[in-house]
Amino acid sequence: MGEPEAGSECAIGAAAAAGPMADTQYILPNDIGVSSLDCREAFRLLSPTERLYAHHLSRAAWYGGLAVLLQTSPEAPYIYALLSRLFRTQDPEELRQHALAEGLTEEEYQAFLVYTAGVYSNMGNYKSFGDTKFVPNLPKDKLERVILGSKAAQQHPEAVRGLWQTCGELMFSLEPRLRHLGLGKEGITTYFSGDCTMEDAKLAQDFLDSQNLSAYNTRLFKGADQDGKPCYEVRLASVLGTEPASDSEMTPKLKSHEFRGRRFRVTRGDYAPILHKVVEQLEKAKTYAANSHQEQMLAQYVDSFTQGSIEAHKRGSRFWIQDKGPIVESYIGFIESYRDPFGSRGEFEGFVAMVNKAVSAKFERLAASAEHLLRELPWPPAFEKDKFLSPDFTSLDVLAFAGSGIPAGINIPNYDDLRQTEGFKNVSLGNVLAVAYATQREKLTFLEEEDKDLYIRWKGPSFDVQVGLHELLGHGSGKLFMQDEKGALNFDQKTVINPETGEQVQSWYRSGETWDSKFSAIASSYEECRAESVGLYLCLHPRVLEIFGFEGADAEDVIYVNWLNMVRAGLLALEFYTPEASSWRQAHMQARFVILRVLLEAGEGLVTITPTTGSDGRPDARVRLDRGKIRSVGKPALERFLRRLQVLKSTGDVSGGRALYEGYAAVTDAPPECFLTLRDTVLLRKEARKLIVQPNTRLEGSEVQLLEYEASAAGLIRSFSERFPEDGPELEEILTQLATADAHFWKAPSGQA
Repeated sequence: MGEPEAGSECAIGAAAAAGPMADTQYILPNDIGVSSLDCREAFRLLSPTERLYAHHLSRAAWYGGLAVLLQTSPEAPYIYALLSRLFRTQDPEELRQHALAEGLTEEEYQAFLVYTAGVYSNMGNYKSFGDTKFVPNLPKDKLERVILGSKAAQQHPEAVRGLWQTCGELMFSLEPRLRHLGLGKEGITTYFSGDCTMEDAKLAQDFLDSQNLSAYNTRLFKGADQDGKPCYEVRLASVLGTEPASDSEMTPKLKSHEFRGRRFRVTRGDYAPILHKVVEQLEKAKTYAANSHQEQMLAQYVDSFTQGSIEAHKRGSRFWIQDKGPIVESYIGFIESYRDPFGSRGEFEGFVAMVNKAVSAKFERLAASAEHLLRELPWPPAFEKDKFLSPDFTSLDVLAFAGSGIPAGINIPNYDDLRQTEGFKNVSLGNVLAVAYATQREKLTFLEEEDKDLYIRWKGPSFDVQVGLHELLGHGSGKLFMQDEKGALNFDQKTVINPETGEQVQSWYRSGETWDSKFSAIASSYEECRAESVGLYLCLHPRVLEIFGFEGADAEDVIYVNWLNMVRAGLLALEFYTPEASSWRQAHMQARFVILRVLLEAGEGLVTITPTTGSDGRPDARVRLDRGKIRSVGKPALERFLRRLQVLKSTGDVSGGRALYEGYAAVTDAPPECFLTLRDTVLLRKEARKLIVQPNTRLEGSEVQLLEYEASAAGLIRSFSERFPEDGPELEEILTQLATADAHFWKAPSGQA
């Protein structure tokens, strides 16, 4: 049985730590951090025309972001509509007076505000970072009294009571299947009907590949034909529905297809009334575009959202890549596939931001050095793109970021064919970095005391370096070996040697296959791991640190804190692992755990994790990184790992890639680390992710005003209550109608209404 004594100790520790915090995973604490995005100065510097352009793009993004509610859980649109009605009718302070009169304590009302702010921030009732459900941290009967006695209920009693009856149970339910997003028995998702399994998802992907259709803007609904055999609806997101249309691109695909003995019906019109509003705002933005690239980009986006065409979105993305150095930067569409359990459907996201010229200068210097730095990566030249297409790399101050969360940096578009041949853009979101990742010493967990001050001093600068390298040279590097529809390969099969086997390359991507479709569920996390590893590896290069203004002892501190931050993040990642399903719920955190495992495996005392008891008498742990061994032990280990990651990705070797990645991503209680026990310690001491309050823009006459809000749960709620001044009630109606039309897909077996 191996080493039972050590294993037993781990298990006992886990049992002792698990009890008191079982429910804290599923609530947002009252003292959750809340920060406001500051873009006042960047907005002030915009011309009147640029402000109008930014305003209409922001409106398009915020409208489109509502689709995320329909991409998350069956109840999310109803919860949003209910909360929206409440706070549109009474602001947080007015509703507070009513709540206290109904018998709520101040803490219980604050818990309700935090829950509401969480729903708005995540565009649903599941955390965007971790895919875990969160529920109100107050008694259900008390919340019911507040809702049914509110002004909104007095004005529209049947509507408010109906919403509460539809979503009240599900709002609070922590039935095992509902605790996390997932497919089939593993969780809940609205990308697929409730009876879909991973086998259905794989079959559907094969069908989509056969039709040269992207999954990015689709959902899959399973039914039965007249003979009781399974049949599937693949529904595209679009303004147009089934009515006859003149568009020639998509119409031929909108029909029934037989595939491997199953019937697939391709339809469109998902989120139609929401996308109609997106399109209206994009058309208005086009009037204020700065150049023809922006005009053509927006025209293609309009075409994409109207028809349901990802090819049109690709064309728009081409013009977007060509629009170098705009003052107002934006991107919009079905972009990131992190939250699809299968890993190929895109969540709607849209952002609008203004360039920070001072910080962008550093990133431009990094981009200028990119070709030289790419040669430092540990794979043969044949595994690198034939030509590095130098991208835009800018630091942006976000004006609006609609979707389920706000990242620190982005490398887009995600279309493999464009990235390989046309290029991409990198952005670092400066005003997000400034507030989202700030750390207070007393809340800094798992570090030695002597590391804490150094960590706080250099965390921000080192993260700037890591984000820059991760986005530009991580996501921007590496070649995919591909075969086109005519059978031609984009590499020389006779001369290119696989450095891991010493033999000729045996596998590649066939026509129609993409990284996401081929590597599916592991694709996002694997790619994030590759990009994070590139960042760690290249931050050791003196030229990189010079670009960011660091030399000598400062440069060494930046390297140390960057590596220390990564190994600490690998430990914190355990929060996002679900032992019951043996699954990870967050791509970036899984990636950081994998890197921690690689560095632990390197041995020689490079990284150690030691269980301890905290000053409060509860389980704790300490992470140590030997800074003297980063180059001698850490770098060679990372070099070997990075080369394997890239070779398996380039050659489309799914089985090899899965074996490598899932091997490192496995979480067990095997000594010496006892990761399952450590997970309980991590949960015991976890800090909730901050909520971010974003401004609004308002058109007053021909001038655009910036509206800012206080950094609190109430401030975040006010920002949403004022986000849709013209059509808030209409949007609530649209969301509930769309949710109700599809509700039958999730009724059984989970018992959802």
